[in-house]
Amino acid sequence: MARRRVKLAYISNDSKRKATYRKRKKGIIKKVSELTVLCGIPACAIICSPFDSQIEAWPNREGVEQVIERYENTFVIDQSKNVNQESFLRERISKAEDQLKKLRLDNHEKELTMAMFQHMQEENLQNMSFEDANDLNNLIEKNLNDIEIKMAKLSV
Repeated sequence: MARRRVKLAYISNDSKRKATYRKRKKGIIKKVSELTVLCGIPACAIICSPFDSQIEAWPNREGVEQVIERYENTFVIDQSKNVNQESFLRERISKAEDQLKKLRLDNHEKELTMAMFQHMQEENLQNMSFEDANDLNNLIEKNLNDIEIKMAKLSV
């Protein structure tokens, strides 16, 4: 007979909940035991229950302490290898700020280019601030220099 799917919900009946706890606890300990035997790895299980006054540790208290000590030692070694998350995030923020600054400059240059073409068509520069007019002048000079360099390359 096939097993039916169990509905995962809190079991309100105390006796059924205790029986389910005992069965599942036994199953978990069996799985951890199989994992250690089949894969040859150290593993442990710590189970705290409202039904028992003592905490159950598998395979035993000393085995659990050894696994936890090994985990803590490995964690310290791995932490020294890893980049500190705070410094990593600061570096990422710095790179993002630099990229944003570059994009803003590119955007400003494109806006000035558009303004240059609009003003060339309208021949009206009265609405432009002195700073924008100065930036526009610099952009025009840069574009003229680029054109002169391209023309020089073509004539050679």
